[in-house]
Amino acid sequence: MRLPDSFLDDLRNRLSLSAVVGRKVIWDMKKTNQAKGDWWAPCPFHQEKSASFHVDDRKGFYYCFGCQAKGNLFGFVQESENVGFMEAVEILAAEAGMQMPARDPKAAEKADRRTQLAEVVEQASKWFRLQLSTGAAAEARAYLERRGLSAQTLDRFEIGYAPSADGLIQALGAKGIAWDLIDGAGLGVAEEDGRRRDRFIHRIIFPIRDARGRAIAFGGRAMNPNAKAKYLNSPETELFDKGANLYNLGPARAAAGKGQPLVVAEGYMDVIALAQAGFEAAVAPLGTAVTERQLQLLWRVTPEPLIALDGDAAGQRAGLRVADLALPLIQAGQSLRFAILPEGRDPDDLIREEGRSAMQAVLDDAKPMLSLLWQREIEGRAFDSPERRAMLDRDLRNMLKRIADPMLRRHYGDEIARLRADLFGLAAPGAPVAGRAFSPRPYRPGGKWTPPPAPPSTTAKASALASGARPDLMLEQVALAGLVLHPALLEDFADALEGDHWSSPDHRRLAAALSAADPLTDSQSLRATLGDKLGSDGLESVLSQSHVRISPVARADLDQARLCVRDALTKLAARWGADREAREAVQDFNDGADEALTWRLAQATRRRHEALRAPRDDTSMSEDSAGMSDYLQGLLDTKVWEKTRRK
Repeated sequence: MRLPDSFLDDLRNRLSLSAVVGRKVIWDMKKTNQAKGDWWAPCPFHQEKSASFHVDDRKGFYYCFGCQAKGNLFGFVQESENVGFMEAVEILAAEAGMQMPARDPKAAEKADRRTQLAEVVEQASKWFRLQLSTGAAAEARAYLERRGLSAQTLDRFEIGYAPSADGLIQALGAKGIAWDLIDGAGLGVAEEDGRRRDRFIHRIIFPIRDARGRAIAFGGRAMNPNAKAKYLNSPETELFDKGANLYNLGPARAAAGKGQPLVVAEGYMDVIALAQAGFEAAVAPLGTAVTERQLQLLWRVTPEPLIALDGDAAGQRAGLRVADLALPLIQAGQSLRFAILPEGRDPDDLIREEGRSAMQAVLDDAKPMLSLLWQREIEGRAFDSPERRAMLDRDLRNMLKRIADPMLRRHYGDEIARLRADLFGLAAPGAPVAGRAFSPRPYRPGGKWTPPPAPPSTTAKASALASGARPDLMLEQVALAGLVLHPALLEDFADALEGDHWSSPDHRRLAAALSAADPLTDSQSLRATLGDKLGSDGLESVLSQSHVRISPVARADLDQARLCVRDALTKLAARWGADREAREAVQDFNDGADEALTWRLAQATRRRHEALRAPRDDTSMSEDSAGMSDYLQGLLDTKVWEKTRRK
């Protein structure tokens, strides 16, 4: 909904910025010059003692010289109250006594009905609250006392009681409230025989308010141990959408805005116990599993909410459901952490039995989301065979695919590679986790196969050989230059950039910088960024090579550049794989040779030669490549000769 400019202007005219800000700060009257509309105070957005926060009433702007916070009337309310723009406008309009403009007659009619329903729910909340002090609520009061709730907490959360008799409908009806509104607010139930009764009977009542503080629904805990449902929530209504609200959201948002961690607990009593212990930024879902909309609500309050998991199997399963839901939604600066309580405890139990410090320790020890997901993948599984390890790699690869943010996906892959190496007792890998190694994908623009680019001309080959260039370096230079000149290809070949298989430190640094680069940037900006990080000489040493300048990557055609980069990385992947296989075979020979290992080494040597695809002379192979090949062949000849002599 777009608000009329005249409405916003009128709102600015009715409310001064200093009056709104003044409710949050104490003005430094020594620095303030009211006549000029200049006001100074300690900043409400960060901890300080000096008055560095300046409000200019005439211009309608504020600025902090300490933390650089700045904005206008609406921005201040958004920041200080942790709300969106429309909510900030509504708060200010209510303060100024202005009616929010309706979009159209139907919208106005709908808004009027929602207002009426909210008033009915508010009336019901007050009635439930009064019932808690009656004789019929003695059992409920005793229960709340056993749970350690103080009188102040009962008042703060407006906890009430629904008696056994159908008193709410009668009380609301006596005030002239029609059944249509009672039913629309989810407070009554019409039986099949036509009788109407209260929805909540013999239950402790927890009012549910939206982010603006309006009463929209109720949750009720049964006092009858034989009740079908221990907890009963209001049904979905025009006011109440279970999946789009959180219990205690408004107060929690205000507390989080002051620096408290946002804690997501399982239920009403957990939230109340946390708040009573000083963890005021606590919320809970409303009788359902956490939804995507609720996650978005949480991320609007803080970038990394803490999910407090009950220390039982059900709590762990609930946490994993939240993690699975969040995985495609996370991005840089937007994730979750998980605080796992001792087994058999929930926040309410832990605080009552061990105090606030025990809960604080659990929150301080909150784990990143990946820890929970990794534990699920390895728990109860054995990895004593290649097949079982391959199954783990497959599951991890599928998990990584669900992360939409490419940069975050790469960081998750790096951490999984480290965890996997620790699990299998391997050295910290330079290459990516199994299943994430570069695997070239054929490019088919328009659904048709496009052949790879033609090989470099004889002249180009001769020029490269005459310059003494090493084949591995040449291929790496072509691939890296292609990604520098065509940043749109970065996401296609992100996996190939990872690892320490690059033949020189300069190439490793360039590959790492490209891995962190934004695929949406342009080549000129990328080159400037890389030049700042690596130095212009290091970058130009790749781009200025003659074999790079005459290759397809130097042209403007993105499709041809993609094919050329893919071809270079494919050849490099074959070389890297052959080298790794050869090293493993040599290690096995050192541990003890037999016919199978002799055959394996021969195959590794043959594949290495095939990967090189060039005559074995000093002009076509690097010294390292030729040395490895000669060493393997010599070792093979020696082992075969020794076996023949023994026979």
